[in-house]
Amino acid sequence: MGLKKLNPVTAGQRHAVVPDYKEITKDEPEKTLVVPLKKHAGRNSQGRVTVRHRGGGHKRLYRVVDFGRDKWGIPARVVAVEYDPNRSGWIALLHYADGEKRYILAPVELRVGETVEAGDKAEPKPGNALPLRAIPAGTLIHNLELSPGSKGKVARAAGTAAQLLAKEEDRAVVRMPSGELRVFRLDCLATIGQVSNPDHKNVRHGKAGRVRHLGWRPGVRGVAMAADDHPHGGGEGRTGEGRPPKTPWGKLARGVPTRGKKPTDKVILKRRK
Repeated sequence: MGLKKLNPVTAGQRHAVVPDYKEITKDEPEKTLVVPLKKHAGRNSQGRVTVRHRGGGHKRLYRVVDFGRDKWGIPARVVAVEYDPNRSGWIALLHYADGEKRYILAPVELRVGETVEAGDKAEPKPGNALPLRAIPAGTLIHNLELSPGSKGKVARAAGTAAQLLAKEEDRAVVRMPSGELRVFRLDCLATIGQVSNPDHKNVRHGKAGRVRHLGWRPGVRGVAMAADDHPHGGGEGRTGEGRPPKTPWGKLARGVPTRGKKPTDKVILKRRK
């Protein structure tokens, strides 16, 4: 995947850097694998805003992606690599030998026409899904299960990959994309390779309108508000916070531990920091 810099025809395009989409081979999604996607604008089931600055955005259809890879031993041909508005990486359309169609996360090296497979007898090549016990140490993996049968949860964003470091008895040590070292059971399923679209982190939208299309609304700085609306607000002219930074609800915004004791502490060998 590559990036392209737009000609500065308008002020919004002057600093924009966007994907060139050369890896995309199909424009329209598979009709049998899409479902309607309802917008919530950051609101929970009670209608209250729990995530600020969300709303609007372009209408989307949800692509049903197979994170479980439960069709073991059945080869599938890669028919297309498609754009997915609901995630940062590309997705690949598979046609299985038994006639079923499914989407999976597309690894960097996966090309149209190749064959992929899931199972403990599959070859450890990009796009194939295997349990950790069948994957050689040092291999880059993605779409990794947290527990056997839970479907892939780890390393699903564009350009990310975890690395299988070691295996001992019924446990494996995996370096997460954050650098954290974590223990997984050898029966956990993972897909070989790195998630596609690694240049996603270098995209520059160039104008506010492109960000609005993604569903993000403007956020106002606390120091620009009145004192009634934010702890940083008030004062004559332009001022700083004048105190340790706080959230809109008066809680300290940094320097406070946010993680308590959790059952997963025992599977973390080394924190990312």
